[in-house]
Amino acid sequence: MGSVVGGGAFTFQYGHGTSYLSSASESCANCHVMQDHYDAWVKSTHHHVAKCNDCHAPHDMVGKWYCKGRNGFFHSLAFTTQDFHEPIMIKQYNRQVVEDNCRYCHADFTHSIDTGVSQEKLEPLDCIRCHRGVGHPK
Repeated sequence: MGSVVGGGAFTFQYGHGTSYLSSASESCANCHVMQDHYDAWVKSTHHHVAKCNDCHAPHDMVGKWYCKGRNGFFHSLAFTTQDFHEPIMIKQYNRQVVEDNCRYCHADFTHSIDTGVSQEKLEPLDCIRCHRGVGHPK
């Protein structure tokens, strides 16, 4: 038990774990695989209006901390075991969080699109499908 707690504490400290308790976008670049994404965000149109958490974490308090804890666990596991796809790719859970946040911030616009789509009995379109590079342009 002591090894697990000690190993976890070391990993948390080594990985700058406390930085993830803030909303500072710089903490996302603590891991080298995220540096390109951070650099692209700095150059993006959203840089001046949205931090990483605004797009990648739910806006409600419980959802935000659940998401941050879940991602922290799985990211730590993947990076510690070196078991992740390069380039890093968004998983379905996080893709849905981003989609929901696009719709949250752009509700007036997406509502008018979805209203037209629903009249034709079609499924709403995913924002990310056409606007994949908005937050992280290449």
